[in-house]
Amino acid sequence: MNISELRTFEHDVIVVGAGGAGLRAAIECSAQGMNTALVCKSLLGKAHTVMAEGGMAAALGNVDHRDHWKVHFRDTMRGGKFLNVWRMAELHAQQAPERVRELEDWGAVFDRTKDGLINQRNFGGHRYPRLAHVGDRTGLEMIRTLQDYGIHQGFEVYMEYSAMDLLKDGDKVAGLVAMIRDTGEFVVFKAKAVIFATGGAGKGWKVTSNSWEYTGDGYAMAYEAGAELMDLEFTQFHPTGMVWPPSVAGILVTEGVRGEGGILVNSEGTRFMFDNIPARFASETAPNAEEANRWLEGDKNARRPAELLTRDVVARAIMKEVKEGRGSPHGGAFLDIANRREAEYIKRKLPSMYHQFKVLAELDITQQPMEVGPTLHYFMGGIRVDADSQMTNVPGLFACGECSAGMHGANRLGGNSLSDLLVFGKLAGSGASDYCRSLVNAPTIDEDQTTRIIRRATDILNKERGENPYLMHDDLRETMQNHVGIVRTDVELKKGIDQVEQLKQRYQNVKAEGASQYNPGWHEALSMRNLLITSEAVAKAALLRTESRGAHTRLDHEGEQEEWLGVNVVSRKGPDGHMQVEKVARPEPAAGLKEIAYAELEELEATIAQEG
Repeated sequence: MNISELRTFEHDVIVVGAGGAGLRAAIECSAQGMNTALVCKSLLGKAHTVMAEGGMAAALGNVDHRDHWKVHFRDTMRGGKFLNVWRMAELHAQQAPERVRELEDWGAVFDRTKDGLINQRNFGGHRYPRLAHVGDRTGLEMIRTLQDYGIHQGFEVYMEYSAMDLLKDGDKVAGLVAMIRDTGEFVVFKAKAVIFATGGAGKGWKVTSNSWEYTGDGYAMAYEAGAELMDLEFTQFHPTGMVWPPSVAGILVTEGVRGEGGILVNSEGTRFMFDNIPARFASETAPNAEEANRWLEGDKNARRPAELLTRDVVARAIMKEVKEGRGSPHGGAFLDIANRREAEYIKRKLPSMYHQFKVLAELDITQQPMEVGPTLHYFMGGIRVDADSQMTNVPGLFACGECSAGMHGANRLGGNSLSDLLVFGKLAGSGASDYCRSLVNAPTIDEDQTTRIIRRATDILNKERGENPYLMHDDLRETMQNHVGIVRTDVELKKGIDQVEQLKQRYQNVKAEGASQYNPGWHEALSMRNLLITSEAVAKAALLRTESRGAHTRLDHEGEQEEWLGVNVVSRKGPDGHMQVEKVARPEPAAGLKEIAYAELEELEATIAQEG
């Protein structure tokens, strides 16, 4: 193979992924004078950020003046079961308001209060109305704004390019090899730094809100390059994905439906969430002690409904109703806003929800309850990064957004993802720019590495016969759904790991029919490598963590265990090529952060008031 004949693009920074985090990172790199490229697997604008409907969490204090970054930080740590990286949660809470206002300056059109301020709504796990929103299309408005602003900032956009693997010069990143999806042509990107903003890996599960792009590409490429993966046992199942009809199965029903008054009922018509609130959780989650008591007494007229508890609690409550025979006909529960709000109110507040289900499912949510259940939605874990710079342990490799780890701990609060993209996208852009300026000599491309990456991909086309990648993907989805799902046991996890290992062996003989041009079967086969690495890491991390915390529920190890609070589960590629999964001690937080996180709300508010 003559590498010199490959097209080569040279930039200071390559950003892989064009969702909110990638766009914000590219904007920041360009603002700091970096020659920047944005590489996206699909079309610009086709990002999972648009699926985020409810809003972006930031302590603006526009609806409740008592809100403050310290309260937001406290909520985030408690929602994450105190496993969050302390510094990341602190940076997020402090910087989110500035990032939201900045987005407004760039043209985002938020809903408004009567006083003309950015409106904010209640959401699960947040003490005060904190989510800045645009109806139920907040993520779409974020992408529209970042795109409209970003395309004028001077960075190059490469659409429908699949990143294959990183290139390294010694231990440093030197660029990556990519493939143009329609033609099958390979190209080389030479760069001083690479930022991954590649999202999660929901396509490893059978029931998921994620679309075809979410195949763990960033996790696998980082792993193969020597980066560490952390907290992958914490996979969030959004409690309200549609389970019926089949045309909308897995599609999210935004938490905003519950925020606007929707309630969950079982097949007997009973509103069951008030029967699923542990006393300790109520005291941690309710705005005050009086509200906690109202929850525990089953007061269904409480100011904040129990349906707005954190996602892990709601998801488990729905599954409990199903397992005890009170589920909906298709294995979920009923989410009813039709009998709680006027039709015009629903259409005004939740326009996307109304139109989407009306068109795709002939379901009128102003007239009928929705049938919902847990759907694999989000990865709390991901690539391990430094909190301030977002750099991994591989020099020159950065990660932000869903593909990075640390911000959300064991469970993400709704609304924290969109502000996470803005805060850490900017920090990754700053970190990568600083790194580029620190280099004395630009890294060089190793032709042997490039050849190996391309041959790994083309070997799939050159076999006479082999495994069908679509059937393999179906088998993986069944494995992860059945054995590494919302509730886990030692026996089931070991079965899942064994089956993933068998799939890895089968993958050695995977075969895609046809030529390299316009070949979706080939793309499916290439994605399977990434899904298998990610699935193995999730299953092995889940087996190692012998407790139940946040989104990770072990039926054979119920409850949180103190010894597990002090460690993260980290996966890396060992010298023998096999995956190593081990416990790594967590550093102590900076002075004062633990006191904020564990403070009683009234005490913290009094301290904030004294500080002015």
